[in-house]
Amino acid sequence: MFISQAHAADAANGALAAPFWQDTTFLVAIAFVLLFVFFGKKMYVAITTALDDRTKHIQKQINEAAQLREQAQMLLASYEKKQHEAIKEAEGIIQAAKNEAERLAVEAAEQLDRNLKRSEQLAKDRIAQAEAQAVAEIKGLAVDIAMEAAKRVLTNEIDAAKSDQLIDKAIKNIAGKLH
Repeated sequence: MFISQAHAADAANGALAAPFWQDTTFLVAIAFVLLFVFFGKKMYVAITTALDDRTKHIQKQINEAAQLREQAQMLLASYEKKQHEAIKEAEGIIQAAKNEAERLAVEAAEQLDRNLKRSEQLAKDRIAQAEAQAVAEIKGLAVDIAMEAAKRVLTNEIDAAKSDQLIDKAIKNIAGKLH
C-alpha cells in the first residue's frame, strides 16, 4: 500500500515515472517467478511426495478399517451362531427336563398305585387274620360252652352206672381214632 501511495504521490507531484523494470513491484514479481522456477521442481516433488505418503497412509487406514470390519462381521456371525446354538441347547435341556418330569410323574403314580395296592392287600390280610382269629375264638368258646353243657347234662341227668358205660365207650373210641 505504501508503494502505491508513493507512486501516486510522485505522479501527483509531477515527477516522472521510472521505467517498469525499476519498479519494486515488478522486481518482487520477477523474484517470485524465479523462486518458483528454481525451487518449483523441488517443491513439486516434495509436495507430491507428501501427498503420495498421505494417500498411502489414508489407503492403509482404509484397508485396516475394512479388515477390522470383516473381522467384526465374522465375530458377529460367530456369536450369533453360538447364541443360536445356545438357544437350541437350552430348548433341548428344557425338553429333556419336561420329559424327565413326565417320566418321574408316571413313575411316582405307578409307585403310589403299587403302595396303595400293597396297603390294601395288607389290610385285607389283617382283616382275614382277625376273622380267622375271631372264628377260632368263637369255636373255642363254642367248644367250652358245649363241654360245660355236656358236663351239666351228664352230671344232672345220668346216673353213675350209665356214666361208667359212656366213659368206657369213649375210651375205646379214642384208641381207634388215635391209631
